[in-house]
Amino acid sequence: MSEPIGGRSAVAAPAKRLLQTPSQTVGPFFGYALPYERGSEIRAPWHDDAIRLHGTVVDGAGDAVPDAILELWGARADGRPSTERGAFARDGHGFTGFGRTPVDRSGHYSFDTVKPGTSGRSAPCILVTVFARGLLHHVFTRAYFGDEMEANARDALLGRVDPARRETLIARPDGPRSYRFDIRLQGEGETVFLDFGVEQ
Repeated sequence: MSEPIGGRSAVAAPAKRLLQTPSQTVGPFFGYALPYERGSEIRAPWHDDAIRLHGTVVDGAGDAVPDAILELWGARADGRPSTERGAFARDGHGFTGFGRTPVDRSGHYSFDTVKPGTSGRSAPCILVTVFARGLLHHVFTRAYFGDEMEANARDALLGRVDPARRETLIARPDGPRSYRFDIRLQGEGETVFLDFGVEQ
C-alpha cells in the first residue's frame, strides 16, 4: 500500500518506454582518431602471398568521397581466421587479418593483405566496413574475387543477391596480385551492403 505524501497517496508512475536516440553522422571528425601507422599493411607487400586490394569510394553522384575510412577483415590463405594477437601490430612479418586506412583526396584507398582461402560454403572474400560523412551508421559489405568464379557460384550469400547487383561485390583483377574494388554509397550501381542480426 502506498504511503500518503502531502495529503495524497503516492501512486507508482507508469513505466515510460525509453526509445533509442537518433544516430549522428559518423564524420568527418573520425579521421583524426581512427587511422594508425601502417594500418593498410595487413600483410607486408614483399611477401609472396601478399595481394593489393584497392579502389575508390564514391557517392550517389559518382563523386569521390575524400574523407571516408575503410576497415578490412580477412582470413588467412588457408581460410582460417588469424590467431595472432594485436591487430595494430605491424612488424612486417605477421598477418593479423585486420586493417584500417583513410582514402586519399581523390577517394582512393589501398590495402596490402592476403587472398583468403575458402571456408565451408563461403567463397574467398574480405569483409569491408565503410565510415563516411553523411552515414548515420558505418556500412558493411564484402569483396569477392573475380577469378574465383566456381567458388563464387557456390557461395550462399552471393546466391541470395539479385544477379543484377552481384557485380558490385566482385573485386576484379587489374594486375599481378592486384584487385580493384570500387564502392558506391548510393544511386545507380550502389554497392550491396549487408545487415547483421536480421532474420531472413
